[in-house]
Amino acid sequence: MTEHPTSRGSRATGTPQPPPPHGRRAEGRGFQSQSQSQSQSQSQSQSKKPVPGSSPEPGPDRGGEQTDRLQYLDVATRRIARGMDLDETLRELRRAAVPAFADAIIVHLHDPLPVGDEKSAAPVVLQLHSVSRKPKAPATSGSPLLKTHPLQSDIAERVRPDTAGRLSKLLLAGRPAFGDAPGIAPAVTELLGPLASVPEAIPPGRRLIIAPLHGRRHVMGTVVLLRRPERSPFTRDDLLVASQLATHTAIGVQKAVMYGHEASVADTLQHTMLPSSLPEPTGIRLASRYLPASKTAQVGGDWYDAIPLPGNRVALIVGDVMGHSMTSAAIMGQLRTIVQTLAGLDLPPDEVLHHLDEQAQRLGSDHIATCLYAIYDPISHRLLIANAGHPPAVLLHPDGHGEVLRVPPAAPIGVGGVDFESVEMHAPTGATLLLYTDGLVESRETDVGTGVEALRTSLLTAAGGRAAPSLELLCDHILGAMVPGSRDDDIALLTARFEGFPPDSVGYWHLDPHPLTAGQARRLTRRALRRWGLESMLDSTELMVSEVVTNAVRFASRPIALRLLRTDVLRCEVTDDSSQVPRMRQAQPGDEGGRGLFLVDQLAQRWGATRLSTGKVVWFEQQIPKKQQIPKKQRPPGHHRPDR
Repeated sequence: MTEHPTSRGSRATGTPQPPPPHGRRAEGRGFQSQSQSQSQSQSQSQSKKPVPGSSPEPGPDRGGEQTDRLQYLDVATRRIARGMDLDETLRELRRAAVPAFADAIIVHLHDPLPVGDEKSAAPVVLQLHSVSRKPKAPATSGSPLLKTHPLQSDIAERVRPDTAGRLSKLLLAGRPAFGDAPGIAPAVTELLGPLASVPEAIPPGRRLIIAPLHGRRHVMGTVVLLRRPERSPFTRDDLLVASQLATHTAIGVQKAVMYGHEASVADTLQHTMLPSSLPEPTGIRLASRYLPASKTAQVGGDWYDAIPLPGNRVALIVGDVMGHSMTSAAIMGQLRTIVQTLAGLDLPPDEVLHHLDEQAQRLGSDHIATCLYAIYDPISHRLLIANAGHPPAVLLHPDGHGEVLRVPPAAPIGVGGVDFESVEMHAPTGATLLLYTDGLVESRETDVGTGVEALRTSLLTAAGGRAAPSLELLCDHILGAMVPGSRDDDIALLTARFEGFPPDSVGYWHLDPHPLTAGQARRLTRRALRRWGLESMLDSTELMVSEVVTNAVRFASRPIALRLLRTDVLRCEVTDDSSQVPRMRQAQPGDEGGRGLFLVDQLAQRWGATRLSTGKVVWFEQQIPKKQQIPKKQRPPGHHRPDR
């Protein structure tokens, strides 16, 4: 329904509609007579009330009442202000201005658009962004600028205003000007470029306005508004309207630039804190996905990690910091670093969550996070897991059955004073563990419980009663089935398939600490290497085992553990209950000891010492000749990096 201007003193309701054709104007001034206004007001009172937000609005050149002008500005500026990005903001400007206020609009933007409060020392450069024109312009229009042929190519793409020229002064002043103002012609020529030199390109009279887009501290660009010759020229009041449109557009452009900049910084911050790749430990396969929220600026604090531990074990972690902001991403990075440090101490999951909770409270009482921490041991085929307020893990069994793991959830990280509990369970060979954040199973329409059940059903469909698909295909299936097109929250997904460790490739013994222990360890090592066909590695391995065991015997008060693992490398681990970690030092010529770790360093491919909650483990690795290595199962394509 068309909304007509009301009589003087009355107020129009609803959102006004586009102006009627030019022929309905009265008195040649773009305003209606009072009798027309009163008649239309009566007609309006008998008609249905218009729907707010309908578009577009009539320009103030059509109404004889100040209320119409103010109403137009109110609706137009609200439209412009609701734009969330640059293109949307300028699109709303074009829709509000054409054809209601002008017949054509040309927008130039500062290139590059300034960010923040810093002032650029470089000269101003304006880049043509868009040209919009009233559709179906009459062929009788004398202005080439307003005919129906494309005019983007006819206008200067890049404008470098002369620092002493009229356009620069206009930009610095920040006030709009008519196209026929004294001395304004050079500015028009700079903005329109080649088109300005075409005869009759510029409509005669006051039918052109140049309005600078002046933000809070920066020039963001310019807007040129034009009317056809057969349309009423702009008035002084229209100059004020153009100023308001330009001011709100400039603020919107500046908001969009800052919004995009902050989103980019937050997104980069979050992605750099996520693992760029996952480890490939023996006995387990890993794959992951990370999907940011649909609204990039609302970056979240979701993270995942996989950390190799002594004894071929691996820690699997997923967490989520409450909230969506750069602060959430920063807190996520700090918590992930803390978890990595705690994992290096080889603490059980409940102890890790306990210390993480203490550290989170030091970061501030407002920072709450959920976290699920699990440790998989491929040799014992056991899973140790603890939960801090996180959605439950799901285990996909080899037969295709999905099981929601029942682990006490406790309270989130950061609450304080919470007792976390570790639960140990069997990890069947061929089973797949799924750790995820709540964005996968929770939305505005779905609660967590319903979402978890839907995930379990999705896994059953993916398995199809047969062997589970590859982890990469499984991740894609889960996201395709569970994730809608628009997401309110980030999603982190970590999958782990348990392959276990071949029992015939493990040698494990407990030895009492006494002077003859080193000799016993050498004999056991010799026997295991001969069984594996690694006679060529006997001498070096025996020597290193003897040195490491001798050092452990010196400090241990309880039985020490010797373990040999054969994969593509031969790994030896010696564990004792002393927390004193050995350090390699340079022995003097007269010293009787101090050369053990030096020999290990020279003979081993890698070696190290890790402090445990119950002592320490010293380990070393040697490369096994290729002919004697255990053939690895064919692995799927490499782990996907987080989607950016």
